[in-house]
Amino acid sequence: MASTSTYTVFFLLSISFTCGGAQTQQKQCSHPIRLGSSLHPTIIPSSWPSPSSQFAFGFYSQGNDFMVGIWSVGIDNNITVVWTANRDDPPVTSKATLKLTKSGKLLLKTDEQGKEKPISTTSETAFFACMLDSGNFALYNKNNSIIWDTFRCPTDTILKGQMLPPGGQLFSSVSDTNHSTGRYRLRMRYDGNLVLELANSVDDASEAYWESGTGGYGKEYDSKFSLDLNDAGILQIINSTSMESVQNFSSLESNNSKTIYRATLDVVGVFRFNMEWSAFEDRDLCKVNGFCGFNSFCTLNDDKPYCACLPGTDFVDANHESLGCVRNFAKVGRCRGGKDNITTTQNMMWNDIPFTKEPISTKEECLQSCLEDCNCEAALFTNPCCQRHKLPLRYVRRDTSTGTLAFFKVGKRSWNETIPVKPPVIEFKSKKVIVQILVLILAFIAFSFLGLGISGVYMFKIRVLRYKRLKESEILGLTKGLTLNLFSYDELRRTTNGFKEELGKGSFGTVYKGALYKGKKLVAVKRLEKLVEEGEREFRAEMQAIGRTHHKNLVQLLGYCAEGSKRLLVYEYMSNGSLADVLFKGVRHPNWDERVRIALDVARGIFYLHEECKAPIIHYQTRTFTMVRGTRGYLAPEWQKNTPISVKTGIICCRRNMDVNASILEEIVLFTWVYKCFVARELDKIVGGEEVDKRTLENMVKVGLWCIQDEPFLRPSMKSVVLMLEGITDISSPPCPTNIPM
Repeated sequence: MASTSTYTVFFLLSISFTCGGAQTQQKQCSHPIRLGSSLHPTIIPSSWPSPSSQFAFGFYSQGNDFMVGIWSVGIDNNITVVWTANRDDPPVTSKATLKLTKSGKLLLKTDEQGKEKPISTTSETAFFACMLDSGNFALYNKNNSIIWDTFRCPTDTILKGQMLPPGGQLFSSVSDTNHSTGRYRLRMRYDGNLVLELANSVDDASEAYWESGTGGYGKEYDSKFSLDLNDAGILQIINSTSMESVQNFSSLESNNSKTIYRATLDVVGVFRFNMEWSAFEDRDLCKVNGFCGFNSFCTLNDDKPYCACLPGTDFVDANHESLGCVRNFAKVGRCRGGKDNITTTQNMMWNDIPFTKEPISTKEECLQSCLEDCNCEAALFTNPCCQRHKLPLRYVRRDTSTGTLAFFKVGKRSWNETIPVKPPVIEFKSKKVIVQILVLILAFIAFSFLGLGISGVYMFKIRVLRYKRLKESEILGLTKGLTLNLFSYDELRRTTNGFKEELGKGSFGTVYKGALYKGKKLVAVKRLEKLVEEGEREFRAEMQAIGRTHHKNLVQLLGYCAEGSKRLLVYEYMSNGSLADVLFKGVRHPNWDERVRIALDVARGIFYLHEECKAPIIHYQTRTFTMVRGTRGYLAPEWQKNTPISVKTGIICCRRNMDVNASILEEIVLFTWVYKCFVARELDKIVGGEEVDKRTLENMVKVGLWCIQDEPFLRPSMKSVVLMLEGITDISSPPCPTNIPM
């Protein structure tokens, strides 16, 4: 699997080569477009037509807005879009302007504020433009030579006289009415092979779902083979140096000058040439990995492919079935005091790695093992083996040759739940009866609002009263045993210059920068903003927990303010910023030795909080079993399961747990990616190829994987973590954490 950076560079280089490497035949312009010419979406003319009016360049409608592109005009003035400018940008409004400026630039002014975007990619100055009868829109220099044209930057279509060079690509559209980049790609590989593949697939021949079979003619990055739709209407792969044909796909050879020849990669991933030939049958799309999204599979209806959800799931968006499906029932299971039903489906297959795989000889045993496993959501029985999986599943398909049995958990009604019966329809024909019903409904609504208002006032008074009691009874004993400074509110307001410089914001308050003792000591002042009981609980919990901690790796609480309803906490100021700033926002990431030291210091600090301080703290809170606090991905699974917590609760990592910008699916969830790299012995990927001590890297990864085990008894204590990181204790190889989707 190629790395994210490698794939991104390849993708960008491919796009650049496509827009700059195509050979464009020089065409004379009989109807030049002069500098200073402009178009508007709703003012005629809104386009520049070719001399024969078969093609036009300008604004076309997309919903209620407009895009810039080229289209052919067919029977009854129906248009077929063959090229779109900046296709992945949002559509523009009727206020937009397309202009060939007097300085020789083709620009799109997107709004009245004057924001402009270039259409062409050339840095040369144009002297005029032309919409040619071939369907090519070109910019010319003062020597009447083409300096940029749309034939060099195809989107989903090539036209007669157009060539797709080595490395050139076509990308399908999202739909027939949305011409943004879709899910499929046609690529002229450097080895001479023409392939169809998913748009986000890596540069691997195994990813293709159709190929021309002409591979091996060219050499990598030295290929001379192109896809050509020539002037005679022949679609073929040719040697672009000798112009000899390697393979012909079709031959229309019509003498009708009005015939429009085009080869298009359509929205479902089929490459078609007019109505004569297609590279891939619609019905075979079920063989394409990724044609359907997560938790769905491809099936045929009248030989047309469509996506269907697995049992117990529904579409994320019924209008976009390729987005996949999600579970449609609340997870119950025997571990939660309920029961699930199991649905059996034959001849299903998928390629995901199971979290458990064991030898089982009968389908009944496999079904029962999944039913009794809280983590099992689907199971696959292939005699004599039973694989248990979590959702989501990908690349699910039907295969009658396998003889497999798939089991899926679905929801189950409770014993006293009745099936809803559709009530009889009652029709009222008397106007008097209708008026009486309306009066009753309005009276009911009025009394409901009145009751809600009275209840709200009553509840508010109760909460305020409870808050006053909290102030009177607990503030005096709040700092017992603590050596903290008491500040007035006015003093802290002056210290922070009127709460001017904000350092950060949390769920209960905002932190401001301040200076005590005439600016000699910088502090961080946290002002709690939630009212009544929640803010008071937060204030007391933080005072009692952090006020008793003293450790070099922990921030020190210096004082507080409890004046009326105002609650503030004063901490020492960390001039170097937070650990998150160092890891994620710095211009330079910490080197390897610094990262090892940081991990060890963090572990020592957490060990102190867990076991050495007088009031042990478990990941942000004191030893309580109340509110769940913190960020998902950095908390132990016990928090999310509402089960008792222990001193083993604590997770450290060196990258954000979720990175939605990662282009490779496996790298989005950090620990999924790390575990797979660990199993594959490819740990150098997670440090980006940086020179590090491999043994130390492996030990740190092992420690991290032990710390995220789903079962509490498997996770080491923080004392053990410190010993392992210090190299005092040997580290065994960790099992696969069951909370990681494989």
